[in-house]
This record gives sequence, C-alpha cells and structure tokens, in this order.
Amino acid sequence: MPSSPWTPDYLAYVSLHPSGVLSAASHRFPALLRSCHLEPALAVTMFMTALAVAAGRGMVGSAAVAAAVLAGQLSIGWCNDAADAQRDTACGRRDKPVATGELPPRTVAVAAGTALGLCVPLSLLSGIAAGAAHLGGMVAAGWAYNLRLKHTVLSPLPYAAAFGSLPAFVTLGLPSPSWPAWWAVTAGALLGVGAHLVNVLPDIENDLATGVHGLPQRLGRPACRWLAPFVMLAAVGVVVVGPPGAVTVSDWVLAAAAGIVAVTGTALPSRASRWPFRAAIVVAGMAVAQLLLRGSDMA
Repeated sequence: MPSSPWTPDYLAYVSLHPSGVLSAASHRFPALLRSCHLEPALAVTMFMTALAVAAGRGMVGSAAVAAAVLAGQLSIGWCNDAADAQRDTACGRRDKPVATGELPPRTVAVAAGTALGLCVPLSLLSGIAAGAAHLGGMVAAGWAYNLRLKHTVLSPLPYAAAFGSLPAFVTLGLPSPSWPAWWAVTAGALLGVGAHLVNVLPDIENDLATGVHGLPQRLGRPACRWLAPFVMLAAVGVVVVGPPGAVTVSDWVLAAAAGIVAVTGTALPSRASRWPFRAAIVVAGMAVAQLLLRGSDMA
C-alpha cells in the first residue's frame, strides 16, 4: 500500500480494493462512527432526501440522492479527522478517536478515501449534470476546506459553495433537468456560512493555538456569536420571501421561531457547548420545512 494517505496512488488503491480496506477497518467500526461527524452527516442526508421527494425525484431518485449525500458527508467527516489528527492530539480532544489513540490516522484516511470512491458512482446515478453538481460543489468544497481553506480568510466559501450547490443536485436530476431557483441556492449558501460560524465556536482558542486562522477565528468568539444568528435568519428570510406567491402568516411564524432558536443557541455561555451547532441544524430544518412546501417551485 502507498505510504501517504493523500497521494493519487493511495486513493487509486482505495478505489480498487474497497473490500479489503473495509475489512481491515471493520473491527474499529464504533470508533469510525464517532469519527465521521455522524450528527451533521445524517442531518444533511435527511434534509436532502426530503427535498428530493418534494421536488419530484420519486422513490428511486430520492434513494439515489440519499446514498450519494451520505457517502459524500462521511468522506468529508473522515477527511476532517484525518487532516486534523496532529492538531486534535495536541489539543487533547477526547471526542476524537484519532486524538485518543483509538484509531490511527491512516484508518480514518482509508475510510475517507473509500467513502469518496463510493460517492462518485452514487452521485452519477442522478445523471452527469446532477452528479457533477454534487461532486464539484458539496464534496470538493468539503475536502478543500479540510485540506487547505480552513486555514485562510476564505474559510466560509467552501461552506457557501457546498450548501449552495445542493439544490442543484436535486433539480438537475429531475426528468426535465433545470437549474434551481436563485432563492434556493442563496438560502443554501447562507445556511452553510451560518453552520461554519457556529461549528467553530467551541474550538476557536484551540484553533488559534494550532495555527488555524479562518475567518471566524480572526473575527473572534463575540463577533461570531452575534453574526451567526443573523446569517441563519437571512437564510430563512430568503426562503420565506423568495418563492413566488404571497407570504402567509405561517411563513412569518416559522421565521420568528427560527429567530428564537438561532439567538438562543448562540447565547449559551459555555465555550465548549455544541448547542450552537445543534441550534443551527434546527434552523436549517425549519428552512427545509419551508422548502418542502415550495418543492415544486425550486426548479
């Protein structure tokens, strides 16, 4: 097997020998589950599957979306832990199996490469255009963030590109493919940026100490705690006012509820709390619920 987990030869080995790779890692499955960032991976997968159903992708098409999105999310999660192995170990992260010694970095890198290899054909089940939108948007952006852009002031861009491209994965895979409506793309991009801001909140000090200087780290914790709710609410606002038709009372009630959740989530005083990120998932769920009602208008 090639020595480096990120070389082209290594990734080629993973794609050619997935069964052997998975067999070698199977006894570490519980630790691998904890290392794949399962909570956001499942949330994104469920949201996208619901959107596919609402947009008219049908049972088979929606299942293809679910499988591709889950594989892509798993690859991004494992890539993140493999890339951050040294940093997480130095910071004493007890929630990261690589940092605690339960998993060697190579095993997590193997899992990431395997999931990426599976994601390619699964994405192309929705067609070349839709598959390219998923692979070139969400998956490529996630890997670019993990391997380089998280260290730069451009760190929000991969999140914006990743989540902004997800509606295209749905609409370009329809029987009559079309680009998604502007408001669906804009809302997705804003939700991605909001998720980025709240995701780094518990780790800002450790990030700065280990050389990660993305935009949220440069802004600081107080600024991120104020900015994140506004970005998330902007996403909900776009979903409410963007689609054609009159805005109803239920739309405004949804927006108000999302505002309460977003503000409350980031107002928690504990620095180590993951609740701001969970609040962001809830707000994203509210936005998706609104999108479900407008599913036929996305294309």
